Amino acid sequence: MIDNRIRHTKESLLNALEQSLGVVTTACKSVGIHRSTFYEYYNNDEEFRQKVDDLNNVAKDFVESKMFENIRDNDSGLIKFYLATKGKDRGYVPRNEIATDGMPTNFQIEIIDSTTEDKD
Repeated sequence: MIDNRIRHTKESLLNALEQSLGVVTTACKSVGIHRSTFYEYYNNDEEFRQKVDDLNNVAKDFVESKMFENIRDNDSGLIKFYLATKGKDRGYVPRNEIATDGMPTNFQIEIIDSTTEDKD
């Protein structure tokens, strides 16, 4: 009887995750379980974990399709984002340039670790 209840809860969770596009908190609330129960299932049941991971890929596909719809509508911010993440092999890499007006400039860059205490 316990196994049937757990199996039913897992099936309900998978359906809720599909509806919430993979948002665990939302899915857990709709099924009436705590997030820790979800992660217990996820960490200890390989079949359940694989189904959850597959649903997460479906959610990513959905979001990517929405991004491409907006790119088709000439959303320049998304166009830049896409090229910065997927177009690196074509030279679309964010970089900083320092203009020196043709004059040679010597400078030194010092990296300071702010997590260490000042020993002076």
